[in-house]
Formats: sequence, structure tokens, C-alpha cells
Amino acid sequence: MESNFPELKLRQLDAALNRIRTADLPPRPPSGWVKAIRETLGMTATQLAQRLGVTTSTATRLEASEADDTISLATLRRAAEVLNCELQYSLVPRQPLAQMLEARATALARQQMAAVSHTMALEAQSTSKKTVEAQTRALVEALRNGPRRNLWRERNKT
Repeated sequence: MESNFPELKLRQLDAALNRIRTADLPPRPPSGWVKAIRETLGMTATQLAQRLGVTTSTATRLEASEADDTISLATLRRAAEVLNCELQYSLVPRQPLAQMLEARATALARQQMAAVSHTMALEAQSTSKKTVEAQTRALVEALRNGPRRNLWRERNKT
């Protein structure tokens, strides 16, 4: 019996990510979360530095590095801890993962069918659009149901 674990994993992850994707989350403040929360709590940069066990200039650089997207997750997690916050980290695909897989399989199938159709046309063996579409749909299904890693292999361009 074939395992359906990859499909189950896909559905579960898509459901979890959809909750994040559809949530009305606020954007990161321009100055970063660390500085915004620190200031809202009435904490000075020096007090944050003391809690972190670093100098005030280091705490200020930490806040600046968050604002310009160069902070490490470990540093951000440490700052969150001293501010009694929880760091929540996620990558949220712009569309459901199932749609991404379908789109990739469709693009690959069309690419492969275009090459085959071109070769057949050169040999005066072209097929109807209806036949090509049916073959493309079948190829999409085969790619979609095959090993997913095959969807992401770069094809050699000759």
C-alpha cells in the first residue's frame, strides 16, 4: 500500500500557513519591533542593554540591525526574551503550497510538450491542439504525482 504521507503533510502545512496568510497581522514598525516595544514599555536603550548584558551602543546597533534586516534570528530571539516577548518566525508562501506544485508541474509539462511538439512539427508529424492539451494534462498529473523533487530539478538548456 502506497503511503500518502506527503499529501497529508502538504494539507496540514497548507492549513497552518493559510491561517497566517489570511491573518490581519500588522507590518513591522519602520524602527523595528525591538525598539517599538522597548519605547512603548518606557524602557531606555541603556536599560535594554543592561538586560541584554551589553553596552548601550550594542543595544542601539541591535535595534538598527533589525530595522535594516540584518539582525540574526538568535539576536532577535535574545532581545525578545529580555522584553518578555515570544519570537514567532515563519515563511509564508504567497499562495497555497498545493497551487505552487500545480503551477510548477504545469509549467514543466508545457515546456516539455513544447519541445516535443516542435520536433514533431519539424518532422511533419504535428498533432492537434486538443491532443497536445490532453497529453499536457496527463503529463501534469504524472509530474504532480511523482517525486516532488523532480519538479525542482533544473533542466539543461541546449
